[in-house]
Amino acid sequence: MSLVPPPTRAKGEPTIGLINVVFLMLIFFLIAGSIAPSPGDGIALVRIADLDVQAPPEALVLMEDGTLRHGGAETDAEAYLATLSDPRVARILPDRSVPAATLVDLASTLSAGGAERIVLLGERGQPEAVTEVGVE
Repeated sequence: MSLVPPPTRAKGEPTIGLINVVFLMLIFFLIAGSIAPSPGDGIALVRIADLDVQAPPEALVLMEDGTLRHGGAETDAEAYLATLSDPRVARILPDRSVPAATLVDLASTLSAGGAERIVLLGERGQPEAVTEVGVE
């Protein structure tokens, strides 16, 4: 008869169980991603890089030196506002090197002149894509 209790072993952290759970989640997401529905056989998706993208004809182009162009001709903010129809939405396509103060001044002039909304046009992702960004 021994009066000394048997030594107890310290229990470790259940890391093996956590590793198993993470591994099973990895397998699940790999399988779920591979069985996602495809758009169909024989479909050819559109390539945007091949498109000839131009500025919208109603856009006011703000050049690097601060000059304004609309429809290929030089203009000013008041003349551009006269070409807008209802709703009076002014679309500005600024050169990327235009100072921000110049762009803000133009937006203020257009807003004071009666533009209900001002939209800045710019690139998204690739240099080939022209997108609209609303500024209110």
